[in-house]
Amino acid sequence: MSSPLPPLVEPAAELTHDEVARYSRHLIIPDLGLDGQKRLKNARVLVIGAGGLGSPTLMYLAAAGVGTIGIVEFDVVDESNLQRQIIHGQSDIGRSKAESARDSIREINPLVQVRLHEVRLEPENAVELFKQYDLILDGTDNFATRYLVNDAAVLAGKPYVWGSIYRFEGQVSVFWEDAPDGLGLNYRDLYPEPPPPGMVPSCAEGGVLGILCASIASVMGTEAIKLITGIGEPLLGRLMVYDALDMTYRTIKIRKDPSTPKITELIDYEEFCGVVSDAAAEAAVESTITPLELRDMMDSGKPLSLIDVREQVEWDINRIDGAQLIPKGEFESGEALAKLQVDHTPVFYCKTGVRSAEVLAIAKKAGFSDALHVQGGIVAWGHALEPDMVMY
Repeated sequence: MSSPLPPLVEPAAELTHDEVARYSRHLIIPDLGLDGQKRLKNARVLVIGAGGLGSPTLMYLAAAGVGTIGIVEFDVVDESNLQRQIIHGQSDIGRSKAESARDSIREINPLVQVRLHEVRLEPENAVELFKQYDLILDGTDNFATRYLVNDAAVLAGKPYVWGSIYRFEGQVSVFWEDAPDGLGLNYRDLYPEPPPPGMVPSCAEGGVLGILCASIASVMGTEAIKLITGIGEPLLGRLMVYDALDMTYRTIKIRKDPSTPKITELIDYEEFCGVVSDAAAEAAVESTITPLELRDMMDSGKPLSLIDVREQVEWDINRIDGAQLIPKGEFESGEALAKLQVDHTPVFYCKTGVRSAEVLAIAKKAGFSDALHVQGGIVAWGHALEPDMVMY
């Protein structure tokens, strides 16, 4: 095994009487001790997102005594967040997530300084922001932001801890292009290209077991403490994969890929990751209708087949009256096409319009040239026409 990395942060001059009392259980661990706690006090850590992974990470970093914690978050607390985003509570619904997180941190540890960055992370602000911190933690849930965080961390010369979750599985690693002793590598060495659009559902589409966030976030927080204090063997060059159903943790070695292009500038990450494929984007031109237009079509008596392309578990929560469930996977395998009525106009919808655009492309290619899909999916339908519809 290689030796631990040198500590990322210089120790603070001293700990106050209150700090010694508060962190006493750290101070009596020989590997951490007074020196390690002083390094934590001096550390500046930036956490991207106060959501599923950000919540437990922020709470534990604050409890551990990380002196300055930055939070990048521009969203507001929604009721569906509370199943996993434990830094927020019932009374925070509708509030700024950043402010809610700050208030929780103050309650956990008033000795910690919290800086709020209530902005969307963009190529224009990322590098400058990262330069203000020693370490970045990325708990975001979309590929565009992950690649932006990676590239900005490389340009700012900063290490970062990365985590991701989906349903019952999670992954964690540490990326640091400028790591000493030739150990440097970045996220693109693991994932050179984003997956094809529509291939990997988001947590909003596929779900996540709430408590999984705690398992992955605690590993992320542990890695942060190890990097700051220079103890143990960090996950640099290793990918940790956790399966909650099997209750297994395994690590896979990651090596620097010599073919990974050198990162010299930030790019348009939305375009790089493409929310929908080119075929879907092309199919949607002139073939996208709003929920209001759909209602008018249904009222007009025009022969149409309203097809819900979500999964059965989603259909069980809510649906548009008159729709038929044919999940997207059946279109991809080809078996769904036989279920479409040739003398009816197929109209597809999903949760937000991404999956239905992909299905639209498949149907058009199969000869259903008049096929349509609903912009914004059932979320937009509920918002516009059924405000009392239960939403997930």
